[in-house]
Amino acid sequence: MAVVGPLSRIARIGSTFCRNNSLIFSRSSQRRGIVSCIDPSHGLTDEQKEFQKVAFDFAANEMAPHMADWDQKEIFPVETMRKAAQLGFGGIYVQPDVGGSGLSRLDTSIIFEALSTGCVSTTAYISIHNMCAWMIDTFGNNEQREKFCPDLCSMEKFASYCLTEPGSGSDAASLLTSAQKKGDHYILNGSKAFISGGGDTDVYVVMCRTGVKGPKGISCLVVEKGTPGLSFGKKEKKVGWNSQPTRAVIFEDCEVPVTNRLGEEGQGFNIAMKGLNGGRINIASCSLGAAHASVLLARDHLLVRKQFGEALANNQYLQFKLAEMATKLVASRLLVREAAKALQENHPDAVSLCSMAKLFVTDECFNICNQALQMHGGYGYLKDYAVQQFVRDIRVHQILEGQFVLLFVKMTAISRTKTASLDLCRNQRGDEDDHLQKSADGILMSLFSWITRTFLQHHMWSLCVYWLT
Repeated sequence: MAVVGPLSRIARIGSTFCRNNSLIFSRSSQRRGIVSCIDPSHGLTDEQKEFQKVAFDFAANEMAPHMADWDQKEIFPVETMRKAAQLGFGGIYVQPDVGGSGLSRLDTSIIFEALSTGCVSTTAYISIHNMCAWMIDTFGNNEQREKFCPDLCSMEKFASYCLTEPGSGSDAASLLTSAQKKGDHYILNGSKAFISGGGDTDVYVVMCRTGVKGPKGISCLVVEKGTPGLSFGKKEKKVGWNSQPTRAVIFEDCEVPVTNRLGEEGQGFNIAMKGLNGGRINIASCSLGAAHASVLLARDHLLVRKQFGEALANNQYLQFKLAEMATKLVASRLLVREAAKALQENHPDAVSLCSMAKLFVTDECFNICNQALQMHGGYGYLKDYAVQQFVRDIRVHQILEGQFVLLFVKMTAISRTKTASLDLCRNQRGDEDDHLQKSADGILMSLFSWITRTFLQHHMWSLCVYWLT
C-alpha cells in the first residue's frame, strides 16, 4: 500500500532514527542467538522495516525512559502521544484525505508491537484511539469524517470507545444505555464502565440502544466532551495500565445531535464488532511488544547474574526455558500477522483468526513476561526492574475485548456451523463422513498446540546452541 502523510517522509530517512535503540538490539549487533531468532523484522518489506525502526526508536527514546514514572504517578502522557502523532501514529489506518496514514492492518500491528516495547499501557491507549478514529472514518459520512478525524489523527483530541457497561461485558448485545430520538437530538441515558481515557479524552464513540432488545436495536453515537449531561465516575485504581485513566462514563439526559450518529439506526452493534476485530489484533500486537522486551530483559539478566560461582546463563534448564519463551513469541507473532492480513483482505475467516490471535497471543505473551519475571528472581518483584511492569500491564489483555473462554466458544461455533453445512451436503450425496463432526471440536485446540510444538521440536536445540554465545 502506498505510504502517505508523515510516514512517507519518515520512510525515506527512517534508518537514522534507530541507531540508539538499546532495547531491540541491546548488547551488540555481533551477538546473535536470541536477538536474531526473535528479530521482528523477518519477512517484512523494506518500507515496513523503516516504519518499524521509527517506532522502535520512538519507544526507546520517548517512552521507555518515562514508563515507570508514568506508571507510578499515573500520568496520561498527552505531549508524548502528540509527538507520536507527528510520526503518523495517531491515525495509522485512517484514510489520508482526513489526516490518516492510510497503512494496512499488518503495518499497524508492526508499529504497535514496536511501540509497546517502550510502554505497553500508553501504546494500548493509542491503539484504542486509532480504533475509534477508524470507526468514524469508515462508518461516518464526509461531514463527520472531516469534523472529527483530522484532530484525532493529530491527537489534538483524544477518543474513547464506549461499549462495556456495569451489567454487560462480554454479552455486549444486552447493553442498556438508551437513546430516545426527540427532534434533531437523541436523549442519552445510562452509563459505561472501564472506559480507557474516560474523563481525559474529548470524543466518545458510544454504543446505545435506540430500538428493540438485542444487537439489532443498537446504534452508535459520537458524544463530545462538554455536552450537557455527560459526566464521569472516579478514576479507577488499577494493577496496570496506569498511564491511561479509566473511569465510568455517565449520561443523564445527555443531548446528542442526530448528525453525530454513525451509520443508520440499528447498525451500532455491527460497527462495534468490526472495530473490535481490529482491536483484538492491536491488543495482541501490544502483547507481542511486551513479550519481546521481556525476553531480552531476561536474557540480559541471566548473562550478568551469578549463582554458585557461574552465570545463570550457563544453566541448561534456564537455557531451555528461554528457548521456549522465544519459540512462543515467534509463533505468536506469526499468528497475529496472519490475522492482520486476513482482516485487511476481508478473508472469510478473518473474524475467527482475529479471535484466535487475541486468545492465543495474549495468553502466551503473558506467560512469557511472567517467566521473565521468574528468571529475575527477587529482583523481578522490585519496581526498579521493568519486567514487573510488563507483567502488570499485559495481564489485562487476557480480559478485555473478549474473555478467552467466550472467544473460544465463538470460534468453535463458527467451526461447527461450517462443519454442519459440509455434513448436510455430504448427506445429500449419501456420503456422510462420521469422523468429520468428531474432529471439529478438536481442530482449534490442535492448531494452538501444533504451532508451539512444531517450533519446539525443530528449533529447540539450535536455539540453545546460539543462545548465549
